[in-house]
Amino acid sequence: MSQLVNADFTGMVMFAKNHRENDLLVKFLTREYGKRMFFIKNAKKKDFKLRSAILPFTHGRYSGLIRSNGLSYINAALDVKQFENIFQDIELNAYATFLLNLVDAAFDDNFKIEAWFDRLARALTLIDAGNDAEVITDLIQIQLLNSFGSAIVWDHCVVCGRRDLALDYSESRGGMLCQNHWHLDEHRWHLSVKAAKTMAMLSLVSIFKLGQISVSPATKREIWQLTERIYQDQVGINLKSRHFIDQMQNWAH
Repeated sequence: MSQLVNADFTGMVMFAKNHRENDLLVKFLTREYGKRMFFIKNAKKKDFKLRSAILPFTHGRYSGLIRSNGLSYINAALDVKQFENIFQDIELNAYATFLLNLVDAAFDDNFKIEAWFDRLARALTLIDAGNDAEVITDLIQIQLLNSFGSAIVWDHCVVCGRRDLALDYSESRGGMLCQNHWHLDEHRWHLSVKAAKTMAMLSLVSIFKLGQISVSPATKREIWQLTERIYQDQVGINLKSRHFIDQMQNWAH
């Protein structure tokens, strides 16, 4: 039986969709209750008092009724703000939307994912502050692979453990192969030394300890192409928001 709890919670807007003539269904990622769908009555009316609190990329403290299963309800916005640069910039918006979509795909609704809420909030804060959106996105999508059941070894050869030789990615072996073992997978994905080292670093570093790092456009392109292949072939998801970033990157060339 579904239970209803009156609670304050920390949340961020993931997306909204129309519901009936004047209402919205807004999906939040909450720190305390996981992903929840909220029914917002009369949200499309001009005088709706919580309009700014449910805009895309809005986050903060809310008060509402949390239903264990089914739709929840928001009563008040206690202390909320928006990632304004992400909201206004099409490129930052694209990467942030992709990250939200990826987390949405990785976890079931109504399942508490406090650690990933904190990581995603930190990632969006860094992107909004002007840090390299693509690098931060790469970090999240590489580390999120474990939650999809793909525990990939990035920092050493899966056969011998060596880290000091050139490494290529092997899907069949579930990680990297050093050049001494490239013969084990003729279909391996070739990576430059810089790309392999950057992916290893991004797989291990905490988003909370990430400093300013400089990654060349060519290296970022390599990482993006490989992660795209992994998510398509191994994870089995093909997000529209990733395709939009692909299109956006092509505009720049």
